Amino acid sequence: MIYAIGEVLIDFIAKEEGKLKNVKEFEKHPGGAPANVVVGLRKLGIKSGLISKVGADPFGEFLIEALKKEGVETKYIVKDVNKHTGIVFVQLIGAKPEFILYDGVAYFNLKKEEIEWDFTKDAELLHFGSVLFAREPSRSTVFDVLRKVKGKIPLSYDVNIRLDLWREKEGEMLRDIEEALRLADIVKIGDEELSYLDKNGITLEDFRFDLMAITKGAKGSTIIHKDISVNVPSFKVKPVDTTGAGDAFMAALLASLSYMGKLNKLEFSKEQLEELGSFANLVAALSTTKRGAWSVPNLDEILKYRRFSFLP
Repeated sequence: MIYAIGEVLIDFIAKEEGKLKNVKEFEKHPGGAPANVVVGLRKLGIKSGLISKVGADPFGEFLIEALKKEGVETKYIVKDVNKHTGIVFVQLIGAKPEFILYDGVAYFNLKKEEIEWDFTKDAELLHFGSVLFAREPSRSTVFDVLRKVKGKIPLSYDVNIRLDLWREKEGEMLRDIEEALRLADIVKIGDEELSYLDKNGITLEDFRFDLMAITKGAKGSTIIHKDISVNVPSFKVKPVDTTGAGDAFMAALLASLSYMGKLNKLEFSKEQLEELGSFANLVAALSTTKRGAWSVPNLDEILKYRRFSFLP
């Protein structure tokens, strides 16, 4: 079982392109990067669960029901009677999303005493991102969980930077990202985020990861393990909505590790890195051909394009 800790929320995606102030209609979709990853894992045949918090409101009920429908374990999702479920408004310009995240919501109110630690009994890996670092008490809660399981359960980290959550506190954000990078065994980062960290004095070569993936959109990805680095080309598709494409990549990367039996033994040949990178690129590309962040294709759809040696 692969778990993720982090936000689950409602994506209100504009039904028309253009500036958000001019949009009249939105579609409601479930989202949130860690939630997208665990749903993607289920679509790819891997058991998964989410540790999170939603409001005790209709949107919270909708999200839990949607996760259950996808087969995701939801018993570690807490309901908050004081905070509402998180929402995000998404504007699509040329299929590329821009976000407005709302503050003061339930997933930022995840408390240490609300964590049920029996998830560690069947956890093969714990995945996390950066969003919950932006507010207390969720920040302290996530770091507490990560430190307690470090060395017992592999940790994967998606450095998904959301600058609008930090405003004039970028120094704190960079501090937290550095701490997270020290804890992570597997890291996924976008090329623009990598450039941003470099400009702010954080060089990923200074950290010791077992596996790192750098995503580059239409240019594909680079997969790095120790002294082996491979550049993997992308798959050509006509994108409709790129919301959650990075999360689809992350889900595919973790799924490929699970199928390879590598979650607890992160050793790879160059050929294995190329294959898992190609699998992740294909899943991410296909996910952009549908609207919404839960658009990861199932294995049957993937096999129409290419067969992979590690798949059943």
